[in-house]
Amino acid sequence: MAGMHDGEGTPAGHEHDDGRPRLAFIGAGRVGTALAIAFARAGWQVTAVASRAAERRQQFIERVPGARAFVEPHAVLDDADLIFLTVPDDAVPAVAGALRLYSGQGLVHTSGALPASVLDPAMAAGTSAAGFHPLVAFADLEQALEDLHGATVGLEGDESLLPVLAELAQSIGARPVLLPPDGKQAYHAAAMLAAGGLVGLLDAIVELGRAAGLDELSALSVYAPLARQALANAERLGVDGALTGPFVRGDVGTISGHLDALRRLAPAVLPLYLAVARRELAIAERRSRLPAGHGEQLRLLLDEAGSG
Repeated sequence: MAGMHDGEGTPAGHEHDDGRPRLAFIGAGRVGTALAIAFARAGWQVTAVASRAAERRQQFIERVPGARAFVEPHAVLDDADLIFLTVPDDAVPAVAGALRLYSGQGLVHTSGALPASVLDPAMAAGTSAAGFHPLVAFADLEQALEDLHGATVGLEGDESLLPVLAELAQSIGARPVLLPPDGKQAYHAAAMLAAGGLVGLLDAIVELGRAAGLDELSALSVYAPLARQALANAERLGVDGALTGPFVRGDVGTISGHLDALRRLAPAVLPLYLAVARRELAIAERRSRLPAGHGEQLRLLLDEAGSG
């Protein structure tokens, strides 16, 4: 490979070569920094990072001993065999388009929505590309490091890269899962609902809590345990078996009261309530537990509320 670029930090060496690829990162945000720290702790050699943000470069090399920091993305190519592109999804095509890999190198993005083929502009003879998407909420660096253990990592891309990516995932306590390229958008949309969607639902719950006289902290302390119980039941019993509440019982009067309260006190929450309620009604009908005629009455209530 070409000569080493001058960068911040300790020069990367080869004295501990164990046959594993040397890793580098383009992007020093929460995702890249957390993965680099986790890989380094698991015994992988993380040699370099590129970021235009000086503060992030400094944090990275402080937390990842031996790594050198650069401003320009292409500068890490001389220091690594496997490069992780940990930039926002919208920036992946442009950054990949400005890179040209050396033969034998691999490029990996961490997007859950984009296929590995988005990295094609950086490819050359003898190179490979893949996706490595940890299903972790990276809101906080330290918490993300804990959450990587036991998390699922979605893998997709060139078969030559998948074994080492699976080994990387397993080395940090994560569980690798192979994804089909044409299923990644659905996979990522489901991930959005599981994380950001849940936060959006909690925001609606907090708004309703205010109508009941509860501030945010109080509302979360009241309803978060109930949400955890529902999640635990779904994992134990399956989705259909976990559903409880007025839709399972066919309580038309209760749902009518909910809708009246929402119209008066929290009209902005009504569309979300209706969307979730229709899913609950479908589950209740699948379970065949509703009293005769109650399913149709509930559906009519929801339809009227949605058109009002």
